[in-house]
Amino acid sequence: MAENKPSVNESPATAPNTGDEPYDVIIIGAGAAGLGVAIAVMHTGIENYLIVDRHEVGASFAAWPAETRFITPSFPSNSIGMLDLNSIAIGISPAFNMRIEHPTGQEFASHLQGIADFFELPVRENTDVKSINKVDDLFHLETDTGTLLAKNVIWSAGEYQYPSLGVFEGSELCRHTSTIGNYTDLEGDDFLIIGGYESGIDAAYHLARNDKNVFVFDQNCPWGEESSDPSIALSTYSFERMRNEKFDNNVELFGETLVEAIVHEEGVYGLTTQDGQTFRSNTQPILANGFDGSHKFVSHLFEQREDGFPSLSEQDESTIVPGMYLCGPSVRHDGHIFCFIFKYRQRFAIVAEAIASSLGYETEEFVSTYREWGMYLDDLSCCGVECMTC
Repeated sequence: MAENKPSVNESPATAPNTGDEPYDVIIIGAGAAGLGVAIAVMHTGIENYLIVDRHEVGASFAAWPAETRFITPSFPSNSIGMLDLNSIAIGISPAFNMRIEHPTGQEFASHLQGIADFFELPVRENTDVKSINKVDDLFHLETDTGTLLAKNVIWSAGEYQYPSLGVFEGSELCRHTSTIGNYTDLEGDDFLIIGGYESGIDAAYHLARNDKNVFVFDQNCPWGEESSDPSIALSTYSFERMRNEKFDNNVELFGETLVEAIVHEEGVYGLTTQDGQTFRSNTQPILANGFDGSHKFVSHLFEQREDGFPSLSEQDESTIVPGMYLCGPSVRHDGHIFCFIFKYRQRFAIVAEAIASSLGYETEEFVSTYREWGMYLDDLSCCGVECMTC
């Protein structure tokens, strides 16, 4: 599991808190972001912390379609401080552990469970947080099993369980990619896919391999985007799969094509585009337009940017509620999008250091170690569109 033992204040958390006293930190979400920031918190020396998840460790990844794989390749970490792109912690590598370059969601969920066990992380699974409010200096987290108190809260609940259901007329007639267990099991010959970014291309690829006819519609044109930023353009992995002979023969791409409406009449789905084109299929259309993000559930604890994402301080802390932090794919700074593991993991130590410092912990060695591993990104001036380190 671990290739290199980091020289930081590592001590397996024993969760000494009995529940009567407030935790120093409560982390909401036991996925990649939640476990990753928890390990960083642990490395500062903080022991009185808790991870809470309404399901199990890695549940969002376990719910991926069976054929869907990571678009970012995994390579073992090494001693000169270069991390596996899919690693969530220093010295940890999915590739080293699993010997898989592009893991499935189910494989990565198993990897996360192994990490939680290895570090003895205090995870409370199957605990649904109903509300979070700050009273005086403490956060009160109302759960389905009682009230938890914390001095600091890190929201890292992820996105995959909160699909975006579309804004066009008839979008409710579609099926979102997050509800598909296996593309091989889908019946039908002709598929209409709304959304041409990674999940849309992934769906098209697997359906095409099963000799289905696929039409992909996107209001932009991610396969034609010249940016090197994977938050905007398709990944190399997707472009490689698009060169597959069956994809080339069975998939038709419609870029800069806005879907206006979908209707369902006499067993036939009709899709109309804004420029007047009409497409029909006997098969339920697939929505591949991404996710809304879980940050909407704590919107009262953050100011909102114009794009709807939370406004954050330089330490990824709420600008209106001290002690409330955000980790994961919803983190935004100016125009910088931290939507992949190899992006948002670089902010874990920023949050952990801010909390540890506020609690009186010495963090100089911690910061130095994380910076050496490329896991302490505090200078966002490098993060232009063409910068692949952010």
